[in-house]
Amino acid sequence: MDHAAVLAAYDRQLRRDVRADSPDARVERAGDVVRQVGAEHDWNGVHWARLDPATADAAIAEQVRYFTAAGREFEWKLHSHDRPADLADRLLAAGFSSEPPETVMVREAGELLAEPELPEGVRLLPVTDAAGVRLMADAHEIAFGEDGSGLSERLAKRVLTQLTETPDLIVAVVAMAGDVPVSAARMEFSPGTDFAGLWGGGTAPRWRGKGIYRALVAYRARIAAERGCRYLQVDASDDSRPILARLGFVPLSVTTPYVYRP
Repeated sequence: MDHAAVLAAYDRQLRRDVRADSPDARVERAGDVVRQVGAEHDWNGVHWARLDPATADAAIAEQVRYFTAAGREFEWKLHSHDRPADLADRLLAAGFSSEPPETVMVREAGELLAEPELPEGVRLLPVTDAAGVRLMADAHEIAFGEDGSGLSERLAKRVLTQLTETPDLIVAVVAMAGDVPVSAARMEFSPGTDFAGLWGGGTAPRWRGKGIYRALVAYRARIAAERGCRYLQVDASDDSRPILARLGFVPLSVTTPYVYRP
């Protein structure tokens, strides 16, 4: 894999020329900043910016004014190769809070993954309706706990909207241990790009290390290959990064969410 070429395609297709990832959201190009704004349950934030030391602070202040006026918490999705080099410090100085960094990892979608054997009693259930989305939200809370932010409910609203209005652009699946959802994941397609994004996969503590996460990756990878996608892309946590590396994913960049709460 040509790292520089794939990184350039990633920046161009999924950041600079990105399309809205939800029917209720829109992408705006404000000078040298590309941002998405949508409903409260959508992802709101800055995808990409072409800044330098002379323009960065003014651009940051403008995004703070814009999203605050819209009543939206928002995220500046900073990548390790973004410029200026001190952009992270400028965001913190402007009142943003940093969240844990994740490694952007990619692999060729056409190289099919062998599906690992699931633990006894666990099955994968495709999510296609409100009942399935409820199971996904429950799996998220079981895996991560609910911190009071309402993240599970916002995610559920977003996924249900996507399944209802743009079902061809999302694949969702939940791992069930009997009647209990223990893990869930989704894949989002971006028309006109080479990438399919893999999201989620957090697993209930007692079910970790048993191959469920790998099975969820393989399930989605097979569908991506069938649809002719070129690359799979994941924002990998420290927990999932070594698993993905063993499945052939390679690091592309590091992304850190910087969140501004009005």
